[in-house]
Amino acid sequence: MAPNRIAPQATRRTILQALLSIPAFALFTAHAAPSREQPADELVEVNGWILKRSELA
Repeated sequence: MAPNRIAPQATRRTILQALLSIPAFALFTAHAAPSREQPADELVEVNGWILKRSELA
């Protein structure tokens, strides 16, 4: 017979630490690497209009 494995219960302290760490994720996303340069002729939709990205500049 397999031994009973009881999952450890989350304590108040663990839950509080998790909740307090959520705002720290904003710091990581603010300093994220910029995305690659998009091609100049990429098509984009603006207010229902389909335009080339080069036309928006």
